[in-house]
Amino acid sequence: MADAARDARYWNEDPTALAASLGAGPGGLTSDRAASQLATVGPNSVEDAPRLSALRLMLRQFESPLVLILAFAAAISLVLQQWVDAGIILAIVLGSSLLSFYQEYRASTAVEELKKRLALTARVLRDGAEQVLPVTQIVPGDVILLAAGNLIPADGIILETQDFLVSEASMTGESFPVEKRPGVVAPDAALAERTNTVFLGASVRSGTAKVMVVRTGHRTEFGAIAARLRARQPETDFARGVRQFGYLLIRVMVIIVLFVLTVNLLLDRPVIESLLFAVALAVGLSPELLPAIISVTLSAGARAMSKRGVIVRRLDAIENLGSMTVLCTDKTGTLTEGTIVLSEVLDAAAQPSDELRRLAYVNAALETGIENPLDAAIIAAGASAGLTTAGLTKIDEIPYDFVRRRLTIVVAESADPGNHLIVTKGAFSNVLDSCTAFERDGAEVPLDQVARANLDAVFKAKGEEGFRVLALATRRVAAKSDYDHDDERDMVFRGFLVFLDPPKPEARETIGNLARLGIAIKVISGDNRHVTAHMAQAVGLDAASMLTGEDLAGMRDEALWHLAPRTDLFVEIDPQQKERIVRALQRTGHSVGYLGDGINDAPALHAADVGISVAEAVDVARESADIFLLSRDLDVLRQGVEDGRRTFANTLKYISITTSANFGNMISMALATPLLPFLPLAAKQILLNNFLSDLPSLAISSDNVDPERVSSPQRWSVKDIQRFMIVFGLISSVFDLLTFGVLLYIFQAGQAAFQTSWFMISLLTELAVVLVLRTRKPAFSSSPSRLLLWSTLVVAAATFAVPFLGEASALFGFVPLSTMELAAVVAIVGGYIVATEMAKSWFFAHESARPFRSASNAGGRS
Repeated sequence: MADAARDARYWNEDPTALAASLGAGPGGLTSDRAASQLATVGPNSVEDAPRLSALRLMLRQFESPLVLILAFAAAISLVLQQWVDAGIILAIVLGSSLLSFYQEYRASTAVEELKKRLALTARVLRDGAEQVLPVTQIVPGDVILLAAGNLIPADGIILETQDFLVSEASMTGESFPVEKRPGVVAPDAALAERTNTVFLGASVRSGTAKVMVVRTGHRTEFGAIAARLRARQPETDFARGVRQFGYLLIRVMVIIVLFVLTVNLLLDRPVIESLLFAVALAVGLSPELLPAIISVTLSAGARAMSKRGVIVRRLDAIENLGSMTVLCTDKTGTLTEGTIVLSEVLDAAAQPSDELRRLAYVNAALETGIENPLDAAIIAAGASAGLTTAGLTKIDEIPYDFVRRRLTIVVAESADPGNHLIVTKGAFSNVLDSCTAFERDGAEVPLDQVARANLDAVFKAKGEEGFRVLALATRRVAAKSDYDHDDERDMVFRGFLVFLDPPKPEARETIGNLARLGIAIKVISGDNRHVTAHMAQAVGLDAASMLTGEDLAGMRDEALWHLAPRTDLFVEIDPQQKERIVRALQRTGHSVGYLGDGINDAPALHAADVGISVAEAVDVARESADIFLLSRDLDVLRQGVEDGRRTFANTLKYISITTSANFGNMISMALATPLLPFLPLAAKQILLNNFLSDLPSLAISSDNVDPERVSSPQRWSVKDIQRFMIVFGLISSVFDLLTFGVLLYIFQAGQAAFQTSWFMISLLTELAVVLVLRTRKPAFSSSPSRLLLWSTLVVAAATFAVPFLGEASALFGFVPLSTMELAAVVAIVGGYIVATEMAKSWFFAHESARPFRSASNAGGRS
């Protein structure tokens, strides 16, 4: 194994000395040495095991405080041999957990099918001979042979190259290939500056190379980031809300249960009966079907989104998507077409030039080193203009590199066999530096300072309009057989090639639609400020609202917290700054979505409340994301946001309504316990009440949602839920106390009749309140879904049948009621509906006057 200290800065080491420390020779490693290395460092893989096994996923379903409350109650019931009580609780726990497990496991399986291996085999020198080996068997000291089209299977140092260019955009964010060559670079060189090394996950664009492997698997640059992201999945905004809600319930339960248990013991009631009653109260307060209802609503949303080309990896990401207030994204392929086009071809006087278009086509069509989008745009424009290379013979090519930043093609023209034409295109300043003249009106004019200033002004003007500009120059020389860099001199500047990545036609409309949903778009790009500003203006963003990477580097966090929400464009940004921007937005109370596909996006994807990636993204980006798009389409995201908000609204309906009703019943029972000569309800009756009242709530996932609930972000607020629970719970308690008075003083009801009547009233009011409080509008003006309505009516009908089921009724301690008692039940429920409707009108009018409340502890998955 390589000495860790030695390879810590291997790009600064002499390759010969480094090879000796790794036990490698000119022919690579011996088979014995490679086997020893493999045993020491392990397979060349960044993954140890599947992300989440089925068993771990199943166990994770029991981490919710709500599930733990129910499991505890079931355990006590089993110990006390209360089989009916325990059976009801266990059915609820297992049913909801299995449903949640099934939905999440199915989504995880779909994601695993998307993953692709970085490389399956590689050409390796072993025992002095070339072999093809699985990449997992590559070890430090191996010498690998790379050629155009190969994926790089490990980190290593360059030994030999020939026109070797590597695409490492997923590592460094550099969109164009970079040249790699042997040598030694500074020990403190940044990743993008290590021109003598290659990295796992990059790909070879042109040329060939011999590379000595230094780091494999987790020790690679790619593996280091992957390992950081393999930590326990951070908590989402939605999951944090559920957890905080669970803690609220636990606090309320502890107070009520201790009070009721103490009172019952002071009244000398049986200990076991009192304990069961207290446990039933605790279960009665909890919305026990919440895990199942969340799974049903989320899986319904996931299925709807999958039909539009979206895969949901984590189900709760749908609701996080609905709560999103800011979407951070790159521009290429999302707001733009992702296809660069040749917009203009201008001569040195900034006038359109057909001759310059022909020369550019010759250069691009005959170039063989790098396939790049700029050449593709030139060739496409030339083909549409009917240009060809007929009559030309390619003599030589001087490949592009990132020092010269030029590409030269030498051709012979049939009309002038004694001379060759050198055609060079590249970065404006680099091409201009090779020129001593420029063309004006068909004549070559010396390139003086005034002319240079004029050309520079054209270049800057186009740049400020957001165009990418290349320059083209030519030189006619006497024919010879070989050309090199020294021939790129004394050239004639011919003009400008102006490129544009056009915005998507629908981008402005989509951004407007997202804005109407309360979602701000923040463009975070490594591109230069001029190109990004031009794009922003085209799609309706504020081009002047900009911060550069240089600005951020010198900015304190407090200043960024102030500026980030007010900035539309973050340009010339490095990967670490992307994550810093996301966290600054979260720090100011925003729920942040991040769309990215490269390894440089992984930290930001991980930090965001909802990470969004695309199917073709690198593995580490896909593993950091919660949602995958099979195509880059913000309108699909818009539909997903609306789906998420409907799901979120329906989930909160269940939580708020059920908790308030249960809270009212628990308060009523707590108050009645010391006043009644018997328990207001038996433990099994409480559990049956909650089970039956929750059955229609399974249909909440299908319920209609008022348009205003979709038009703005929905965020968790435990304080708002607590306020809702107290207001409507106390209204319920008032009617419960009224019920107690009617039953005791008018009907002189005994224990069985009292418990039967109050069971019916309690259950019917819980069913009715769902239809009343499911909308902020008057109940009659907002229709529930047919499934919710009919399931509610069915359970209501069953409620009236409960006292008349003979032995089944007796099992739960129920007795038949008289006609007058049933009429009193109906009258009390009707009065409760009217009172709740009036209270709802007051409550939501008061709530609408409140400022928007951000989720407490707003932040990302960390």
